[in-house]
Amino acid sequence: MKYYLIAGEASGDLHGANLMQAIAKRDVSAVFRFWGGDKMKAIPNSEQVEHYKNTAFMGFVEVLQHLPQIFGFIKKCKKDIVSYKPDVVIFIDYPGFNMRIAKFAKLAGYKTIYYISPQVWAWKENRVKKIKKYIDKMLVILPFEKKFYAKWKYPVEFVGHPLLDELSKQEYKAERVEKLPVIALLPGSRVQEIKKILPIFLNVVQQFPAYQFVLAGLPHIDSKVYHEIIGDMNVRLVKNETYTLLSQSQAALVASGTATLECALFKVPMIVGYKGNFFSYHIGKLLIKVPYIALVNLIAGRKIVPELIQEDLNAETLEKELKIILSEEASCEMKSNFETLIANLGAKGASDRAAEIIVKS
Repeated sequence: MKYYLIAGEASGDLHGANLMQAIAKRDVSAVFRFWGGDKMKAIPNSEQVEHYKNTAFMGFVEVLQHLPQIFGFIKKCKKDIVSYKPDVVIFIDYPGFNMRIAKFAKLAGYKTIYYISPQVWAWKENRVKKIKKYIDKMLVILPFEKKFYAKWKYPVEFVGHPLLDELSKQEYKAERVEKLPVIALLPGSRVQEIKKILPIFLNVVQQFPAYQFVLAGLPHIDSKVYHEIIGDMNVRLVKNETYTLLSQSQAALVASGTATLECALFKVPMIVGYKGNFFSYHIGKLLIKVPYIALVNLIAGRKIVPELIQEDLNAETLEKELKIILSEEASCEMKSNFETLIANLGAKGASDRAAEIIVKS
């Protein structure tokens, strides 16, 4: 079969690659064409249309500024699908782009499957109407999503979270990268958020001389971006070694997103920070209905890690909260909460379960 996949960020590239591998085990004739990153590109019998680093725009204002480019990518994708004639189109999160393509693909007669649901439970809940209309099958990875869709009378399949598969692939060395205990810095996966959030994270480095701060660099981000912000500060950059770093960390400062769940899976106490464009943030605040921005808090249904948002993300508050989570009492409590959260994520094998459903559809 011919599979067409669309992922728009680093986490989607990771989960897309694992899904492609799982599909290939079940369909020996599988060939893939995709929008994604280097991990998907490494899968045999695959061809990349566009790298996600060229298509990743976040925030209302930022999207408006790049509308001509975005519409150009949408037009290119539609034309490419028609040319490729896939047996199925698989959408991986990335809803602003994917839902537009899903409507086109469904009306053009292609089978449509969504893997990793858009966060419709957070905002734009009415988007479920379009999902019901244009998506043949929805595969969800968060335990509360099945119940959410049930109230819309839309049956979905919970396959578990694919990060559990990724972490089970290999063991990560426990030796320290430095002599001092480590605090990991994970400032996001897009250049614009790194430039806003990382400088604030770095403001607390000098206040914690007993720790070594290590920055988790991502492969698709030019090292110059990080080094220009770090300057001559005593902060080490390691690229493409996030899980090894987390396995060695005492605590982490994390931008909101999938990285919060990665920290929880390694049982690393964390502070979640977010700061975006002023107008984008306030527009989002009016639209978003969920009480938390951290994925771990949403899954837990309560605040188990501190969130510092917009003006609250500053050096003074960050220093105060970091001292708290480094204490033995707070650290133990947070790790205990992470164990409960992990138990609720379902069993390993999300990629295999999703692939089985897709191949048989």
